[in-house]
Amino acid sequence: MLDQDSLDLILTRARSHYAWTDKPVSEEQLRRIHDIVKMGSTSMNSCPARFVYVRSKEGKEKLAKSLKPANVAKMAGAPVTAIIAYDTEFWRELPKLFPHEDRRPLFAGKLEHSESTAFRNSTLQGAYFMIAARAIGLDIGAMSGFSNAIVDEEFFKGTTLKSNFLCNLGYADEKALFQRLPRFEFEDIFTFA
Repeated sequence: MLDQDSLDLILTRARSHYAWTDKPVSEEQLRRIHDIVKMGSTSMNSCPARFVYVRSKEGKEKLAKSLKPANVAKMAGAPVTAIIAYDTEFWRELPKLFPHEDRRPLFAGKLEHSESTAFRNSTLQGAYFMIAARAIGLDIGAMSGFSNAIVDEEFFKGTTLKSNFLCNLGYADEKALFQRLPRFEFEDIFTFA
């Protein structure tokens, strides 16, 4: 069982950040995140998420085209912005990832089912990604204020990939934090059946 300090680090005291120091994020750290995320559960071990680490000036300029104006500075100031995407044809890799039974017929020619499965499971993997980043000492700031269509055009045109959400990574400038927002109590959202 994790101790309270560990829980605080990954969730209970962790914050979403919007301003960043100039301390870099290394490729070694990004690879470490992958080593953690790849072990997270997905249905049929489908692993549909794909990640693009936007670090270059050119990459950030392309990504900025998709952002709502209030999010441009948040992304530009972050050392890395991850595009969490998904492969709509993830099922082609099932012989490798789920080798004991051929599940490709469940998805081949069934775009709606493939997309909903890929989106759901890439969202799970995106959550694992955020927790993994925090677990190795990075700060995060997930963003959904952008145009998926523009990201898909700029980064995934001609592929089977689609964007899900964005997540800034780095070391936060904590002076930019604002008051923590309220959360629901157990009785507000949980029931027993």
